[in-house]
Order: sequence, then structure tokens, then C-alpha cells
Amino acid sequence: MAVQDIRYRRLGYLALSVTNLERSEAFYRDLVGVATQRSADGASVFLRVSDRHHDLVLTQGAQGALRRIGWEMESPAALAAVRDHLSGLGLTIHDVEEAETAILGIGPAFRVTEPTTGAAFEFYASMESAPPFEPTHTNIARLGHVVLGSPRKAETERFLSEELNFRISDRIGDVVTFMRCFPNPLHHSFGVGGGQLAQLAPLNFLFTDIDDIGRPNNRMKKNGVKIAYGPGRHPTSESIFFYFVDPDGLTVEYSFGMEEFSEEHPRAERIFPVVPESFDIWGGTPEPEFHQLSPVELAK
Repeated sequence: MAVQDIRYRRLGYLALSVTNLERSEAFYRDLVGVATQRSADGASVFLRVSDRHHDLVLTQGAQGALRRIGWEMESPAALAAVRDHLSGLGLTIHDVEEAETAILGIGPAFRVTEPTTGAAFEFYASMESAPPFEPTHTNIARLGHVVLGSPRKAETERFLSEELNFRISDRIGDVVTFMRCFPNPLHHSFGVGGGQLAQLAPLNFLFTDIDDIGRPNNRMKKNGVKIAYGPGRHPTSESIFFYFVDPDGLTVEYSFGMEEFSEEHPRAERIFPVVPESFDIWGGTPEPEFHQLSPVELAK
């Protein structure tokens, strides 16, 4: 099968380690506004902002860190295509055991170590549905994107685009590259930044209402949550944003509005200069906490 047969439905979910499971569950439920549910064995917390089984998974760990990134493929054929291609590159395929896929609510799945960062990527084609997400105080529409710092940024971009069929939407100099998991239309589901180590940068939730930028900003401040950047507006994706810091120091982004691409004849990628206005049209500057990155648990 060709790389063009590797087609994605969406960024599936993120699995994170946290240092205090109860504290993080309360933070994401009560302040971020997600639905939460414990796994049957109590070892994990599933976070949901959609009508799917989960959008994030939290488990207890020694530090706050990224455990893996799950990608939901467009079809079983697309899942077979990515498996065959990665196997053909000589990468080791780790099938997820049926007992674990049952807990995760997904169909057959496999994991592979992304070779330029050491991060674990998981691929699957189906996830159990759940009742419609009922917002409490914030109209979260979906898990939006994640940014991963890479010590081999150019190689990471090449691997994602040439071997996994990601498409580049925009760059800000050599600082960050925004990529979409084709043919998902969102401006980016994945960002690649530079850095000396593989590290997790902001994860993002998208919203349906611009007021859900203003209201949560004030809610976070009233509850002593550090605002790391914004409100502002990104010129690349055209989204309005603000960033805050979770209990383990991970930066979380709320954003409203994002450019979408057509599958055929999309516009060309753009390169923005490395100036503050390329990150925020409104001229804001981030706090030091914005630059604190969480480690990636290297796949074993």
C-alpha cells in the first residue's frame, strides 16, 4: 500500500501521566470542564469532551508526562496501510492486547515508536461511542491538537510528512511547524517544535463559542490557576486563544475558531517570520510558565 492510503479521521486521544490522579481528575473536571470516568480497575481516569469513549487518559506516574498519542484512522483499510508501511520501514509493531483495547474502548490497535522523538504513537480505526457530551460551564467542541518538541525537528517533519502522510499548513521560521493529519481538515492536529529533548508542549481544546475564551480566563484566575499566555489571536490558524497551566505544569490551550482545509486543492503552506506578531496578532507575550514543557515517556 502507498503512503497516500494512510488517511486519518482525527487526533484520537492523548495518554498522560500525572503525579496525583485525584487532583488532576478534579482539575480537569471542575475547572477545565470535561466529563470524567474511572476505568474499571481504578487505575486510569478517562476524560471526555465528545461522544466518544474518551479524549484523554490520565494515569498515575512519577512525573507529569506524555505517555502516547493515539491516532484514529479513517477506516480499517487505512489502519492496515499505516501498519504495512511502518513495518516495511523496519519499525517494530507492538499489537495492543485485547484486554487493553477493551479498557480503552477501541478496536484492534498497534503502537510504534516514532523514530525521531522516541514518543509512542498508537493507531486504531474505531472507538466506542458514548452519550453526547453535556457541557457544564464551557462549550468544549473537541480535542484540538498537541505540540511536540523534537531535538531532530527537521527529521520529525520529514518522517511525519513522507512516511505518515501529514501535511504542512504553516511554519513560523524554524521555531514551530503546524501539520494536519490528512485528510482531517483542521489547520493542525500536530505541531512540531524544536528543543534539546522530546517534550510535550501545549495540548489544545477547541470551542464553539468565543465567550468560552473570556469566561474560563476569569474562572482560572479566580481559582488561582496560572495564565501562561493570552488572550490573543494566532495569525496562522486564525484562532483566538489563551493558555493556562495544569497541576503538573503542563500548558493547556483553549481556542476558538480554526482554519479548515479542503482535501483537494488546498492553499500552499506559508512561512511566518519569527516575531511576536507571528504568534499573537494582538501583540501579547507569554509568561515564563508557557515555556515549561513536560517530558515524553520514551517508548520501550
